[in-house]
Amino acid sequence: MGTIYLIHFTQPYKHARHYLGWASNLSSRLQHHRQGNGARLMQVIRQAGISWSLARTWAGDRKEERRLKNWHNAPELCPICNPKITHYELNR
Repeated sequence: MGTIYLIHFTQPYKHARHYLGWASNLSSRLQHHRQGNGARLMQVIRQAGISWSLARTWAGDRKEERRLKNWHNAPELCPICNPKITHYELNR
């Protein structure tokens, strides 16, 4: 078990407005993203000068992360884009 996390970009990069990932050590993984290492999308976001914020986290495994990625609807999971998300929904 690890942490699934959702990153919200302050402005879109082409079609992308979010990055959804999984980490066994979230703080280490976020540091990699800040340095432009790891996921290619996060590298190009950094190169484009786009800032981002951690929008949401929840416990889960890689299988759950893949299921959410395949859904292709990160804005529905993002409390920044979708302020109607309740506290309960954020923690499920």
